[in-house]
Amino acid sequence: MENFAIRFLISNLFVSIIIGILLSAKLIFKKNLSNRMQYNLWFVFLTILVVPFLPIRLVGFLQILSWIENLGSPTTFDNKIITQPTILLNAPDTTNWVNDFTLSVSRKAPSIVWLFLLGIWAVGIFVTFILIIKSYLLLHQLKKSSLPLQNREVWKLYTQCLREMNVKKEIPIYSTAFLKSPIIVGLFKPSIYLPIHLISDYNITEMRYMLLHELQHYRYKDALANHLMNLAGVIYWFNPFVWYALKEMRNDREVACDTSVLEMISENDYEAYGNTLIDFAEKVSLLPFPFASGIGGNLKQMKQRILNIASYETPSFRKKLKGIASFSLIALLLISLTPVLSIYACTENHYHWETKNETITSTDLSSYYKGYDGSFVLYDLENNVWEIYNKDYATLRSAPNSTYKIFIALFGLETGIITREQSQMKWNQEIYPFETWNTDQDLNSAMKNSVNWYFQSINSQIGFQTVKKYIQEIGYGNQDINGDFSSYWMESSLKISPIEQVNLLKKLYRNDFGFSTENVQALKDAICLSSSTQGSIYGKTGTGQVNGQNINGWFIGYIELSGHTYFFSTNIQAESDATGSKAYEITLSILSDLQIWN
Repeated sequence: MENFAIRFLISNLFVSIIIGILLSAKLIFKKNLSNRMQYNLWFVFLTILVVPFLPIRLVGFLQILSWIENLGSPTTFDNKIITQPTILLNAPDTTNWVNDFTLSVSRKAPSIVWLFLLGIWAVGIFVTFILIIKSYLLLHQLKKSSLPLQNREVWKLYTQCLREMNVKKEIPIYSTAFLKSPIIVGLFKPSIYLPIHLISDYNITEMRYMLLHELQHYRYKDALANHLMNLAGVIYWFNPFVWYALKEMRNDREVACDTSVLEMISENDYEAYGNTLIDFAEKVSLLPFPFASGIGGNLKQMKQRILNIASYETPSFRKKLKGIASFSLIALLLISLTPVLSIYACTENHYHWETKNETITSTDLSSYYKGYDGSFVLYDLENNVWEIYNKDYATLRSAPNSTYKIFIALFGLETGIITREQSQMKWNQEIYPFETWNTDQDLNSAMKNSVNWYFQSINSQIGFQTVKKYIQEIGYGNQDINGDFSSYWMESSLKISPIEQVNLLKKLYRNDFGFSTENVQALKDAICLSSSTQGSIYGKTGTGQVNGQNINGWFIGYIELSGHTYFFSTNIQAESDATGSKAYEITLSILSDLQIWN
């Protein structure tokens, strides 16, 4: 809840910036864009307002280009299904391979401040919604008090306007004493309401223009736009920039309708249409209903509309092409900015995997994951083939927990804090819940027993800036170490996906990072779980424990066989009982069924 509030506020900051960009772009390209195109740009804006609430990850323009590029690449997807996991009845005893020790971290309850702000937002939505309901009730009273149009001359003119605009739908028209300017209301059953004083002061020219204007609203489905604007106003009631944008959208809507009317009448009639608006400006009337469209408006809007009529020229073919190009450019720019708005993806929670030249097999391993969400990733180094279960989770980043200790050790070796020959550290005399932690440690024992204080000491001695440099050099996950520096890898800021885990292990195995060969070998020895004539298996578990519940289990590593090396990463997630030990069991069962490791 707290994260939602924070991210929604951040999204509103970006929404305000996007509004500024849109207004600036409209101003810059004003000569190229038709009035209708300027109005249509606001629909892109309304779409953008939905983005913060989409429960999906959006991509930007550069990623779309990357996808297009990959369309021609030889990425291969196969499907494989393993229906039942093998129970390792005759497997060797492996319980001493992995000691999956972890400490719980605490997550605070949402701050009262954020709950208070969310409460204010909800109350504002409720109040704004009530105001709209009140307007609807007023409209309902207006409908009940209105009478079907009786004036034959106006009715005859109205039917001519319907034919002129080729409107086939039957749209009722009513007269009322409670309006100063005409309006059209209704999404599925539209109706036009004319003030009685306009009917009694009947002027055929002015009446024709007004009817054409209202029918333009029907033609372009402005009733739907009204509802969308009202919804945006309710959700974003607290954002003055959104309210200003919605006001500009309503104004552009009327200007666009004026232009549509001008396109229907002769150039000699432009002045008469402008005079009709001037007459209305003298007895200005704001629309009392937020879901109605009408020819009226405030003085500032009327002035802008009259200036538009005075300067209107029929656009040439060249100008239309320039308008389409300008509209497309602005729309593309706005759409490319949308990923920053998503509340659910405002942080890099997913790894954007470039699959060009990769051969990927999709494997159904759901029978192993009963009660858990998660994924399994296997990479065959010699054949350059990936086997993946649940690709969505395979790219989902989560805290690495103790699996990150592999790289803390590597950084410690590279900086000389520990060496292959001298890696021992004195116990700090703090009593821990695991007996194996309460003694002096070296790299091998600390890695085997996942001793937090040992790796925290190395991390502290390396220092923030050096760790950050190494993290960026190897490209570790989201590269965010801004959490508590003693535990940023423990259900905190640092996150990584299963696919990234495999890629990093592969690069470490080949020493693509250019680290000391001796240091890399020392690390490999430290994570070696078992070695026999069959081959060797290397790995590290990790468990994320929050408020006493195990919610995130890892087992990552690789297997060396004669002529083959396989890298694997298993991640499981649940509200409880998702441990590294369980991920380890699942991994061995899968590897056995795949006849890779028995």
